[in-house]
Amino acid sequence: MTDAPLLSVRDLRVTFPTRQGSFQAVRGVSFDLGRERLGVVGESGSGKSMTGRAILGLVRPPGQVAATSMTLEGESILNLSDRQMRKIRGGRISMVMQDPKFSLNPVMTVGQQIIEAYRLHAKAPRAAARQKALEMLQAVQIRDPERVMNAYPHEVSGGMGQRIMIAMMLAPDPRILIADEPTSALDVSVRTEVLNIMDRLVRDRGMGLIFVSHDLNLVARFCDRVLIMYAGRIVETLAAKDLHNAQHPYTRGLLSSLPRLEAPMERLPVLQRQDSWRDGETLMPHADTDLPGGL
Repeated sequence: MTDAPLLSVRDLRVTFPTRQGSFQAVRGVSFDLGRERLGVVGESGSGKSMTGRAILGLVRPPGQVAATSMTLEGESILNLSDRQMRKIRGGRISMVMQDPKFSLNPVMTVGQQIIEAYRLHAKAPRAAARQKALEMLQAVQIRDPERVMNAYPHEVSGGMGQRIMIAMMLAPDPRILIADEPTSALDVSVRTEVLNIMDRLVRDRGMGLIFVSHDLNLVARFCDRVLIMYAGRIVETLAAKDLHNAQHPYTRGLLSSLPRLEAPMERLPVLQRQDSWRDGETLMPHADTDLPGGL
């Protein structure tokens, strides 16, 4: 690898206290992110979203985040204060949540929210921030951005709301974008448009993308590398093009449970889980696919 990774995470753990004792939602996760599209796949509760939130310092007490190291472009971002993390969130690492209806402020116009997010990090005058907001809405292929700037979140569709969130998160020119299932609430045609927009912006800016999803086929087509998570840990890492040739029994079980038009079945197989998956050895890729891919 010629370039240092944008993000490096080693032995990340997220723990929550319960009446039955401590529960580890994320257990020893380690990975590097380069200028690539990195897919994170697994069932609900596997720790995908919690990993992204832990990186951004969004795990609130009584949750506890620990790691051997976590660096952003060589600088440690582990155990920073809230004030220090606010300078990183949005400015250097942005996150697009799953449903824009719960991320956008319902009593502020779209333009007010993008302008506020941009000025928070860029310290730009209001006129320049407004122009930047219009440019970002155009970048995510929203027609008539002047009209959308004055609209409220309930006046736009789900697909447009997701584009607005992408525009808002990318306005400060972050180095990394974490997309937490950004297309799961969209229909197929809109989903393709949103993915193409994200792909183009990430490529043009030389960013790193962490794409959290439960859709294996989508990740195989869209991403460069894939991390497979089960019970809070990474069980397999491989190139996205090799996803359908995965070796770990959990990944193979997920793939075999997907319906296929070319091979219809009366009943899909049920994934048979094994206790050894929780603490077994992680399957790593071959040396030629282990390193982050360039965009």
